[in-house]
Amino acid sequence: MRELVDPVDPVVDAGRAAPFPDAGEYRAAVERVRAAAEAYYSGPDLAMDDATYDGLMARVAATEAARPAWKEADSPTEAVGAGGGVVGDVVHSEPMLSLDNVFGEDELRRWAERLEKLLGRPVAGYTVEPKIDGLAIAARYTDGVLTLVATRGDGFAGEDVTAQARRAAGLPARLREPLTVEVRGEVFMTDDDFTAAQAMRTGNGEPPFAHPRSAAAGTLRAPKRPYDAPLSFLAYSVHGVTEPMAGSAALARLAELGFATTATSAAGMPVCATVEEVYAAVQALTAARGTLGFGVDGAVVKADLPADRAGAGSSSRAPRWGVAYKFPADTRTTKLLRIEVQVGRTGVITPVAVLEPVQVGGVIVTSATLHNFDDLVRRNVRAGDTVFVRRAGDVIPEVTGAQLDLRPAGSVPFEPPADCPRCGGEIDRSQKRWRCVQGRACGTDVALEYYVARTSMDIEGLGDRILRAVVAAGLVTDPADLYDLDVPTLAALERLGEVSATKLVTNIQGSKARPLSRVLTALGVRMTGRSMSRRLAAHFGTMEALLAASVDELQRVDGVGPERAVTIAAELVELTPLIARLAERGVNMTEPVAVVTSTASLPLQRPDGTPMTVVVTGSVPGLTRDEGNAAVERLGGRSAGSVSKKTDLVVVGDGAGSKAAKAEQLGIRILPAEAFAALLTAHEDGDPDAVAEILAVPQP
Repeated sequence: MRELVDPVDPVVDAGRAAPFPDAGEYRAAVERVRAAAEAYYSGPDLAMDDATYDGLMARVAATEAARPAWKEADSPTEAVGAGGGVVGDVVHSEPMLSLDNVFGEDELRRWAERLEKLLGRPVAGYTVEPKIDGLAIAARYTDGVLTLVATRGDGFAGEDVTAQARRAAGLPARLREPLTVEVRGEVFMTDDDFTAAQAMRTGNGEPPFAHPRSAAAGTLRAPKRPYDAPLSFLAYSVHGVTEPMAGSAALARLAELGFATTATSAAGMPVCATVEEVYAAVQALTAARGTLGFGVDGAVVKADLPADRAGAGSSSRAPRWGVAYKFPADTRTTKLLRIEVQVGRTGVITPVAVLEPVQVGGVIVTSATLHNFDDLVRRNVRAGDTVFVRRAGDVIPEVTGAQLDLRPAGSVPFEPPADCPRCGGEIDRSQKRWRCVQGRACGTDVALEYYVARTSMDIEGLGDRILRAVVAAGLVTDPADLYDLDVPTLAALERLGEVSATKLVTNIQGSKARPLSRVLTALGVRMTGRSMSRRLAAHFGTMEALLAASVDELQRVDGVGPERAVTIAAELVELTPLIARLAERGVNMTEPVAVVTSTASLPLQRPDGTPMTVVVTGSVPGLTRDEGNAAVERLGGRSAGSVSKKTDLVVVGDGAGSKAAKAEQLGIRILPAEAFAALLTAHEDGDPDAVAEILAVPQP
């Protein structure tokens, strides 16, 4: 028997999910789910891996069960595909529903027990099919000829992808009999398809596809590409037949008509009499998943007979007679080439595995986290080992262990650094996450680059070359030192004359007027970003109030839970000396407050004073994307990344894509980007009549 290191349990067990402790974390999770679903269904890339998504959805569902009052009206737990599908003009003949998920044998049995209770008798039989990570489509045939192919979309309407889908192997252009039917299944890329598609894409001078699903999605939605990437199709159901058929019989009939089906695939489709047989079939599919020639992330279990399906019925988003048994995180093996040590912006020192490229969960992985040096010892991995790599619980892949019987002779354990790899200073080993004792001072270059960036203090002209020069000359050790630079000092640097130095000093001094939210972003407080920095600044108003806030007071900010509050408080204590130095040099430490009358609300607030949910898509005149989102918050709204039924307003500018179309389909108010820019100007000018006039313009 092979000697293996036990894989580490997932960070989030979706089958035993814990509710979120506060409403802010719940709402933030809902937005993350929606954004991830939109990225998934739109095709270009994955915002998070399946394990993370499933775990997050499970926690959202657990929270809604524990705190029904928090549940949002259009919660992703009630929507097909979490509301992320791209909606088109093709209305489906019947809704294309999603499937609920189960994780493990116990949940599978509980699902089967509920199904039997619904029917009042045992289920007559089950089928077990592979769950393919592709795009669900509906293909319509008239008199045996393929006439229309549409994506799932939001479950009720999808995009017309007929021209591209015609090329999918397994989807016949003409049936062997002149029938008028609708067949549903998955368009995807096999391993061979993906290899060929990558060669075509890179040979055309384009960057490689991120993973097979995005490759299939992009190919379906790009009819004018100069190359024809291969696609495959497997059918899983038929609609529009006169007599209801058992699922197994329907797939056999589809195979007779010329379709490739899940039953005729390498995975097969066992018909099972009991739940015990179902679980055994799921286990067999789990063991075979790496040998099928295409990616599967679970098994689909269905009641086979039409009477059982009719008796069980469906909810608004999923049939009760079927369920998706999700596999554990995809784990692959590859060679660990070497272990490198990285030092983060805040001085945290982390071991990272450099790997031979391997496809894990549909993504090509070349490096993976080893978390910390204690974990590295526990996992017992070394350079040259064949290691297990997975994507579970984190977007970043992780190495979970080594295949010890394949370890090369003469391999030696990794030696952790004795000193900080970046500055040579002492390492604080008192916690699991080692850190350079100099903290942020260790990463001066990195911290300075982040501080001056466009989305932070936006100091134009202060690029990498000049930053390296002033640091090397000992002129700057932290951001506060930037404000001590003068023209003669900078003009003396190589390739920087007096004119350029004067302009640079002007830009540096001008950055002092940036609002508190920009200062917080520039400081790089852990567990915050631009959006959270704006929320903190808006809530507390001044740096003084923020520094004085307790952990409990920090948790009153939308999206700040207990863990984040503790981290932010600790970070601010560490940053206090730097903040004081910045303030001494005149850097603004307050956030502008919109002046409104006691009876007036901000333009993007509801009558009860709560913020409207606003999505900005496309370009807004005079604003960057981040500035557009910040403007939404200044106007009293809450910026969101995806369109849902809860969205109050969608700002649409040049380059807007599917979000605008989805807003129209859902009947959500659309505000042209030019009108939004005018609204912002009118508000900042204190012109309530102009604000009212802009908001009064009827929906076109």
